[in-house]
Amino acid sequence: MISDSGAAATPREGAVKRALVFGVLIALGGVAVFSLVIQAVPYGRDHTNPPVGLEPVWDSPQTRELAVRACFDCHSNETVWPWYSNIAPVSWLIQRDVDKGRAKLNYSEWDRPQDEGDESAEELREGDMPPWFYPIPDPKRRLSGLERASLIRGLEATFGTEGNEGGEEHDDDDDDD
Repeated sequence: MISDSGAAATPREGAVKRALVFGVLIALGGVAVFSLVIQAVPYGRDHTNPPVGLEPVWDSPQTRELAVRACFDCHSNETVWPWYSNIAPVSWLIQRDVDKGRAKLNYSEWDRPQDEGDESAEELREGDMPPWFYPIPDPKRRLSGLERASLIRGLEATFGTEGNEGGEEHDDDDDDD
């Protein structure tokens, strides 16, 4: 047997290579078995959407359309469940994000108390929403800079800003009047 350096390989080097290849194959087999076993965990596969109740009164159809693209999959009862949402552990992460998003702000249940509507524009402005990874599998979800600015303005017009509900603008410099 010839080694990589051109010298004859010792029986010990051959045994080490075989053991390394065997170890890698065992590890890959373990990963494959683990990946199959975790598919049996039922969490993350209940892809039913609750009924849609009352939506907010949007300031414009464009604001609603942008919100549908960027927000509705986690913040409404109109979630579009992609194919990979059926494969653990990704299904667990998606289910967790949808559950948390709906609990925090749900555009499909405006007939129930929604405490975060006035913060939605600020979350978008600060880059906290949507999460950076959200548009990766589906680039149609990605908002351009102009679309992001338009959605921020639309959310502010629809919900107001934090501490100022109903879309009314306030001016902190009214002291001069």
